Amino acid sequence: MASRKRRSAQWFGREGKMGFIYRSWVKNRGVPQDQFDGRPVIGICNTYSELTPCNSHFRTLAEHVKTGVVEAGGFPLEFPVMSLGETLLRPTAMLYRNLASMDVEESIRGNPIDGVVLLMGCDKTTPSLVMGASSVDLPTIGVSGGPMLSGWYRGERIGSGTNVWSLSEQLRAGEITREEFHEAETCMHRSHGHCMTMGTASTMASMVEALGLGLPGNAAYPAVDARRNVIARMAGRRIVEMVKEDLKLSRILTREAFENAIRVNAAIGGSTNAVIHLIAIARRIGVELNLDDWDKLGRGVHTLVNLMPNGKYLMEDFCYAGGLPVVIRELGERGLLHRDALTANGRTIWDNSKDARNDNPEVIMPFAKPFKRDTGIAVLRGNLCPDGALIKPSAATPRLMKHKGRAVVFEDIEDFHRRIEDPKLDIDESCVMVLKNCGPKGYPGMAEVGNMALPAKILERGITDMVRISDARMSGTAYGTVVLHVAPESAAGGPLALVKEGDEIELDVGRRKLHLHVSDAELAKRRAAWKKPKPHLTRGYWKLYVDHVNQASDGADLDFLVGKSGAAVPRDNH
Repeated sequence: MASRKRRSAQWFGREGKMGFIYRSWVKNRGVPQDQFDGRPVIGICNTYSELTPCNSHFRTLAEHVKTGVVEAGGFPLEFPVMSLGETLLRPTAMLYRNLASMDVEESIRGNPIDGVVLLMGCDKTTPSLVMGASSVDLPTIGVSGGPMLSGWYRGERIGSGTNVWSLSEQLRAGEITREEFHEAETCMHRSHGHCMTMGTASTMASMVEALGLGLPGNAAYPAVDARRNVIARMAGRRIVEMVKEDLKLSRILTREAFENAIRVNAAIGGSTNAVIHLIAIARRIGVELNLDDWDKLGRGVHTLVNLMPNGKYLMEDFCYAGGLPVVIRELGERGLLHRDALTANGRTIWDNSKDARNDNPEVIMPFAKPFKRDTGIAVLRGNLCPDGALIKPSAATPRLMKHKGRAVVFEDIEDFHRRIEDPKLDIDESCVMVLKNCGPKGYPGMAEVGNMALPAKILERGITDMVRISDARMSGTAYGTVVLHVAPESAAGGPLALVKEGDEIELDVGRRKLHLHVSDAELAKRRAAWKKPKPHLTRGYWKLYVDHVNQASDGADLDFLVGKSGAAVPRDNH
């Protein structure tokens, strides 16, 4: 019987002692015998955790997936994996993205699963789950948790992340009271769901849809909208059919799918974090993707979506305007999309989006009259970043996109916090702020500290942006003229480690240039005197991470995880 060829049959389809053991233990919660009749076993990979507020509604979401699986004739089995909450987890959720991906990969491979539904929401849960599933390559579908409802404070929209930065700087500048600050906290996050700005969580939910891994509407339906539960239920139904069709993840995550996603990211003004995550995912599934692809494919693509942190509106408005299918249709009509890329529902991405209707052109603007022109993520090169660095033009100040200034250098994040408010700090708005030792190895985990807060004495003069350069990341909800992901990083001996106070640095985004005006001879002299920083910890996962993490330009995956091992059933335990 064909169903016997399924992976789960090697557990539940067996006779004798081992078949008895496998079936009997599962029956202890009331599972009847007919669930083992060869129907597809669907694993539901759940990142629910009360320590991950973005994913706090996932118990409900999982129940809707289960209902869909049962309706389609499958056998659902939910399992937990490490949940990564960007808001609470220290030192940074990015440190544990690769660990969670290992958890996902081994949980899928080692268990009687024929297909998997990935439940993900907060920033790093999406890439970690997709990376782990890619390394196994079973039929897979993604369901994002959805953004929370719009924040409203005193009659104005406030967006998670974006207005955290603005409100905190208003507090520092004495423009609002502490009581008003606390009131805004309550008004900002008022429902289940992840950030409702176009931050990393919303960006990665959009990437799931753009890659074809999720169903249409996955990116924008609010977490508390009934349609989010419908998507979960339909995903449960669809994964059963995907198993029957043997529609594996590698048939969806193709080179064409990644090219589509890169252009969609440009059109939505998506997070720079998508660069590092998509490179890591691509290399797990066996697709070569690099920084040059991002720069080449993003050129000529305009930002169409007027959302924070680049604009005015929030994800709820994006949903009501028509969501991501409208953006995909705009790109497809201009030849900027591989229309025939296959998606999880068995249709092409163009079939899913060609009839999408734009119900609010102020939120989703037409390609001919975009919100911002030619704003794909720019990849910089130069003697300060031989392996590349990123800047997000849609979030930057236009006049600073070409700038030359004196470096004010912070050796690490502790040095930054120690000195930034010192009234004697020699800094003005023409300077370039430089932060070292915050990359994958240096922090470790490459925290979102690249959008350094400006000194209060600068803010008090009404100046809200300066050029900032680091080997760190920044939150997708942040904004400013911020150069990120400088590679190689400082802790790995990259040129950033050699920058000194007073050096002149030149940024020219149009020419994709980042240059340190210091002679090669002087840099060689500094390199000879440079000493590698001591590691933060020398045991456990932190040591494993620092010893094996790749640079940001290569996706910051662990070197031994790149590539896939497939879905071969592990050896029997008896």
